[in-house]
Amino acid sequence: MTTAAGKSGQHPVVGAAEWLVARKELLKKERELTYLRDEISRLRLELPWERIEKKYVFEGPKGKQALADLFDGRSQLMIYHFMLGPGWKEGCPSCSYLADHFDGMRVHLAARDIHLAVISRAPWPEIEPFQKRMEWKFPWVSSNGTDFNFDYQVSATPATKADEKVFYNYEMQVFPAEERPGLSAFYKDGGEIFHTYSTYARGLDILVGAYNFIDMSPLGRREQGLKHTMSWVRHHDKYGEGLVNLG
Repeated sequence: MTTAAGKSGQHPVVGAAEWLVARKELLKKERELTYLRDEISRLRLELPWERIEKKYVFEGPKGKQALADLFDGRSQLMIYHFMLGPGWKEGCPSCSYLADHFDGMRVHLAARDIHLAVISRAPWPEIEPFQKRMEWKFPWVSSNGTDFNFDYQVSATPATKADEKVFYNYEMQVFPAEERPGLSAFYKDGGEIFHTYSTYARGLDILVGAYNFIDMSPLGRREQGLKHTMSWVRHHDKYGEGLVNLG
């Protein structure tokens, strides 16, 4: 058996028969993960729902909109909590990495009675130019002046200090930024709206289709030793600036 040097270390080089044996061993684990994901999806559907009592008003290209308006005539609403705070010059690169996937899938979500919207705490006049720069078309509104971001764990209160623990991802922890990412799901039944699910942090990994491709590539994510795992990510219009860490 020989070895080949790769950027993530030495790899054994084997014949087709031996490679197939190793691949089938990994396939067993992959199937276990698939079945576990199926079970988690089933349990997610069995979660109780939370009735939304508070009235939220958002601002976007259509002016003022209530939460019910964001469903756009559908019964299901998925909201991505995008990290773009008041006064920020541009949105979070990692959220932008994820948001690059949104426009292409919106038609498929609509076919399943799901509408996707993005919400940030920055005022709408600060969101609009960044959205245009990124050439995104998905619905995006501002929650500025409401409790929405605070109620859904995705913004620090004005009194929060940088090193202070906050409630995020269902536990108290230190989060270094004033804005945080997340995904929340809602259901509308007549005049009632229910919060059915929210996920944060690594729970959002599954939404990043590019990561799933990278995970299957020969060298994988190569994020070990970086300042933080996604520090290599850039806005899609900045990869030409020579900033990509190929590690």
